[in-house]
Amino acid sequence: MCKETSKRIITLDEVKSHNIPNSAWTIVNEQVIDITQFSKRHPGGDIILLSAGRDATVLFHTYHPRGVPKSVLDKLEIGTIKDAQSSYYDWSSSFYSTLCERVVERLKSRNRPHRGNSDVQIKAVMILAAFWFSLFKMYTSEFRAAITWSIIMGVFAHFVGTCIQHDGNHGAFSKIPLINTAAGWTMDMIGASAFTWQFQHMLGHHPYTNLLDLHEEDMKSQSIDTPLSSKDQESDPDVFSSFPLMRMHPVHEPQWFHRYQHLYAPILFALMTLAKVFQQDVEVALNRRLYHIDAQCRYASLWNRVRFWGMKALSLVYMIALPCYFHGIKGGLILFAVGHLTCGEVLATMFIVNHVIEGVSFAKKDNRNGDVTSSKPTTAEGVTPMDATIKSAKKGVEKVPLNDWAAVQCQTSVNWSSGSWFWNHFSGGLSHQIEHHLFPSICHSNYVHIHDVVEDTCREFGVPYQSESNLFVAYGKMLKHLKMMGRTKAF
Repeated sequence: MCKETSKRIITLDEVKSHNIPNSAWTIVNEQVIDITQFSKRHPGGDIILLSAGRDATVLFHTYHPRGVPKSVLDKLEIGTIKDAQSSYYDWSSSFYSTLCERVVERLKSRNRPHRGNSDVQIKAVMILAAFWFSLFKMYTSEFRAAITWSIIMGVFAHFVGTCIQHDGNHGAFSKIPLINTAAGWTMDMIGASAFTWQFQHMLGHHPYTNLLDLHEEDMKSQSIDTPLSSKDQESDPDVFSSFPLMRMHPVHEPQWFHRYQHLYAPILFALMTLAKVFQQDVEVALNRRLYHIDAQCRYASLWNRVRFWGMKALSLVYMIALPCYFHGIKGGLILFAVGHLTCGEVLATMFIVNHVIEGVSFAKKDNRNGDVTSSKPTTAEGVTPMDATIKSAKKGVEKVPLNDWAAVQCQTSVNWSSGSWFWNHFSGGLSHQIEHHLFPSICHSNYVHIHDVVEDTCREFGVPYQSESNLFVAYGKMLKHLKMMGRTKAF
């Protein structure tokens, strides 16, 4: 009779120390797996290395809607985690698995690939051609006309961000990893860094939407920067990184100037890409961290560092140096600023209305009282919409916990113009934000084909599904929400 081999017990600190491409461990459902060699043959490419040194349970489930055989994880397993950080989220209900099954079946029935096909790829070629053409015309036109071309260039730079790099970095643009990488590189092409975007968007915002770690917020209020190794990974930088300039999460204490944030917010939106290009990207590359997120999984690689600095230098040549050559230093800098301000304004507008708007919920994780799941998602007014919708769930369907991961995504995200083919393509799928957050590895061109499946399943399980009639209504409600946030107390 063979004696069963006991599994190796591994500490969280050990996992965090294996956070580089040449030594990459991660955690999935309390299994510690070594992905160092597997990353070279991973069907999705080296995107898997983003999980190095951290708990990747949320990423694992949400990037594989068709599931992964347990045998794959078992082959990579090197032990079990001893002291994993408690998660805010609950995975016990069948809500998300039901969503996955139905969405996969819908795409199969319509013969739609999960990742991008010719429609999104043809659109990408058109966007890139328009970007470079407008940039060329900006060089060669007289100055007044060049201003117009700079604005056009900024609009198409925004389309690069929403319609190409977004899917590329999520691994959703193509079934071929190299093409996804190339699509992701277009973020560097327009001057920003795809790596910084991956850290903030894919490791911070997507898994933990509108969630704040209260312990870390307490430390920051006392100007204490705790060691990176001790920080909780479950916190959304999109709702805390703008504070104190803007108050987006109801946990933060309002300042007197927040009473006017609905007026000055559009000005700050325009500055977003400039701040990213010249400040945030550089700080992350030098410090190898973004807020509470370890960036070693990318910047420990010499090639990635060369790529970052090389693309920064190259983009500054055609975005600043050439305009200055054709229009003089003053004219070139004006054209550069106009293009960026346009891109920043449009890009920020497309993103913010999805999570900072009337009716959306916010969550908080409190490690201080020993029960991280005790706080349910609530709106800024302290209301939990799911308390009402759960009462209308289909009879006989299991009750979904308020902190169920997929249910939280639905509570913290808002759609607009749901079902519209035009607005879905125009926004790069951001108009179907709920579908995108539930299925980040599915290409945005598919969202119009699955939105009714998601909405019907939410209704069946009693989970909120908020959708505004159009972008303009959503924008107005976003400004009203910011105004209200400037006048209400923290809770």
